[in-house]
Formats: sequence, structure tokens, C-alpha cells
Amino acid sequence: MFLNPAKLFFLTSLMLSTLIVMSSSSWFSAWIALEINLLSFIPLISNTSNVLSSEAALKYFLTQAMASAVLLLFILFNQMSINFMPFMTNPHYCNLLLSSPLLLKLGAAPFHFWFPSIMEGLDWFSCFILMTWQKIAPMIILFNILTMVSFFLMVMTSSVMVGSWGGLNQISLRKLMAYSSITHIGWMLAAMAYNINILVSLSSYMLYPNSSNNSCLLEKKSFPILKQMFFSSLNPTFSIIMFSGILSLGGLPPFLGFLPKWLVIQSLTYENPFLITMMVILTLMTLFFYMRLSFTAFLMFYPSNKWFIEWSNSAMLLIISSTIIFLLPVISIIPFNL
Repeated sequence: MFLNPAKLFFLTSLMLSTLIVMSSSSWFSAWIALEINLLSFIPLISNTSNVLSSEAALKYFLTQAMASAVLLLFILFNQMSINFMPFMTNPHYCNLLLSSPLLLKLGAAPFHFWFPSIMEGLDWFSCFILMTWQKIAPMIILFNILTMVSFFLMVMTSSVMVGSWGGLNQISLRKLMAYSSITHIGWMLAAMAYNINILVSLSSYMLYPNSSNNSCLLEKKSFPILKQMFFSSLNPTFSIIMFSGILSLGGLPPFLGFLPKWLVIQSLTYENPFLITMMVILTLMTLFFYMRLSFTAFLMFYPSNKWFIEWSNSAMLLIISSTIIFLLPVISIIPFNL
């Protein structure tokens, strides 16, 4: 990836396009940056030697192109204020129409139909980008136009529900991570709707556990199915670090994922107790299959004479990732003390 000049160019363009969206002051510049982001991500995930990768790239292009076309259409309606569409003069309805294609780009339920199938055909580095970096630009635009909280309440609930129920019967690790990402989208939208400081904390929560998880899984590409991990001779250090990241995604204390969810629970207890109760109950279902996966892997260690680490670049990456998992709960508190 990083030794290929073309891939490196598209990766740089991908990052710059997201930064352009974050600094845009007009709809047109934000839409152009989203298109650059799309055209930069397609070459990164396409691989002529892999049929699943080519299929995933085509699905991603069609879905994102449709969302971009719909977004551009609603932007034009909003700017022109067409006389035969009087409801467009209402800012709430206008923001509702503008939010729908952005939620489709984000992969939030009920617009999630494309996300698990595309994740299945990507390599782990592309999955990492799709679950983290690709969600920043639509999330920033959504935050700027968020007015109809009632519509976002439906999206939050459906995202947590779909992510929880969808991951229960999955044997593919990539699809399991996809439904986990859908669940976290619901939590991030809840944080965005009620408190921006929690959004900052949840952004780090989304990035680092997924980063450590996929850094580990990147080294073990031969494990696309969960059962293959259970009957394979995994290094104990590798298992501890990887499944600690998985438990962090589930929000189990004392890992990083517990603190942001606790902050969201505190914020929504007085705002909408029914919503947060439903989200907590549904998230416990995700924690169930996380713990089921982790317990089985922890108990099936292969015999070894000593605790050892092969000192290489990948081992150092695992150590740094595990350190971040346990230290970021302290870092996440900083925005609340400023």
C-alpha cells in the first residue's frame, strides 16, 4: 500500500478531501470535496486480481454516486427555492431532505443496506478506512444542519437496533465489524444531537479501538471466519491485544469504550430517558457476542513454555495500539476539563 506511489497519492487525496469538507463554507465546495473523496477511495479498494474487491468497489461507487446525486439535487432545490415546492421554504423539511443522502453515505440505518456486503469484499486496511475516516465528512455536514432531532431519534434507534440484531448471527468477522460500526453510528448521532463535547470523545472512541483491532487483524488475513480463529494457534500476546480491542468496542470497563458511552448515558438521562434505556439494552446484545467471541478465544490458548513476543514492526504496532487502548480514557476527559 505505502510503497505504491499511486496508492499513496490517492490516500493523500482522500485525507485532503475530508479536510476540505471540514473547512468548507458553502454547499458546492463540500459536495466537490465529497466527490473527490469518493474518486480517491475507489482505486484504494479496487483490485483486479480479487473478484470480491472489484464487486465491492462497484457497489460502493454506485451507492455513493446515487447519494451524491440526490444530495446535489436537494442542494439545488434549497438554493433556488422553487415556487411549486413551498415546503422547501421550511428549514426543517429542507434539512430533513439534505440529511437523508448524508445518512446513506454514512451507512446509518435504515440506509445501511450496502455497508455489510461491501465490507465483506475489502481487505482489512480498506475496512479500517471505511469504518473510521470515511465517516468524518458526512458527520461534519450532518452536525452543521442538525435541526430535526425527532428524525435523528429514529435513525439513532434503528442504527443501534440493526447493529445489535444483525451481528448476532454473523460468522464473518468483517460483517461483524460492519454491524458494530452501525451500532456506533447510533451512539455518535446521539452524542452529536445533545452534546458536542461528547462527540469529540466519541470520535477518538471510534478511531482508536477500530485502529488497534484492524492493525492486529491486518496481520492475520487468513481469518475471515470466526471459527478459524478459535482453532488456530494464536500468539497469547496477539490474542490479548486483539480481543481487548473487541471488548473496548463493546463498552466493557475499564476499556476505552466504556467512558464515552457512560458520558452519553449521563447526558441523555435527563433529555430522553426512554431512548437511552433502549440504546443500553440493545448495546448489551452487542457486548454479548463480543464477549462470546473473546471468551472462546481466551480459553483456547495453544501450549507455550513462556510468554514471548517476536520483536518486529508488527509487534511494536500491537504494543503501541494496546497502550493507546488503556491510556485514552484519561485523554478523553481533557475536553471536559478545558
